[in-house]
Amino acid sequence: MSRNPDIFDEELLDILICPLTRTSLTYNAETQELVSAAAKKAYPIRDGIPVMLPEEARTLD
Repeated sequence: MSRNPDIFDEELLDILICPLTRTSLTYNAETQELVSAAAKKAYPIRDGIPVMLPEEARTLD
């Protein structure tokens, strides 16, 4: 079974946490980002792979 690399596997939300706050993340399908409400950061998902580096995260308003 092949998988589309542009689609994020939402089952990863069970194991991924924000590297800054160690809190859970939510998935924003529209922006293809994992959002940490606690850190006010949005981590990009590129080619289906979350980039969990704080320096790559977008700061939320």
